Amino acid sequence: MKTEIGEIINGFQKNKISEERKQVLQPLIDYIREKQTHKEKIRLNFICTHNSRRSHLSQIWAQTMAHYFRIDNVECFSGGTEATAMFPKVAETLAKQGFEITKLSENQNPVYAIKFDKDEMPVVGFSKKYDDPFNPESGFCAVMTCSSADQGCPFIAGADKRIPVRYEDPKMYDGHAEMDEKYLQKSLEIGQEMFYVFSKVAEK
Repeated sequence: MKTEIGEIINGFQKNKISEERKQVLQPLIDYIREKQTHKEKIRLNFICTHNSRRSHLSQIWAQTMAHYFRIDNVECFSGGTEATAMFPKVAETLAKQGFEITKLSENQNPVYAIKFDKDEMPVVGFSKKYDDPFNPESGFCAVMTCSSADQGCPFIAGADKRIPVRYEDPKMYDGHAEMDEKYLQKSLEIGQEMFYVFSKVAEK
């Protein structure tokens, strides 16, 4: 684990999660535990409208926490109800927090390699629809990270479970003086909740 990320994780405390959010996160914990029990692949597809901000942060932090807590067979993906581009501030925010970011393409929808550990495969980040061929076709949990995607997509083909874990969109702060701070806060909020999820799974 990269040093800066390890220091952030060391600051995450389980008791900072409200009882309300613990109830929201419990179905995701239960899903991962059930897959573990049956020794099945744990595939999580984090879905929001544009696959540009919250879904990427959730995918990256979930994969990081699975590695941190040594939860095997976890594969994290992300998608949207439409494809746009991973918002540059997301990559910038993660880089500030210690992730190694490599931009692999320079088109309108850039592809990023995001590493949390020098010896682990990077998370591949780019905007895509949830049913893009890059993502699993079946046997996954659709984790809905925004209300519009959750309400607008009543059926996710191939998902064996659908769980809403909604976050407010940091997009509302784009162009404002506090933009950098709010993106950092959102990343930490999501990271801390993924820490809680996988710490509970690790308890057995």
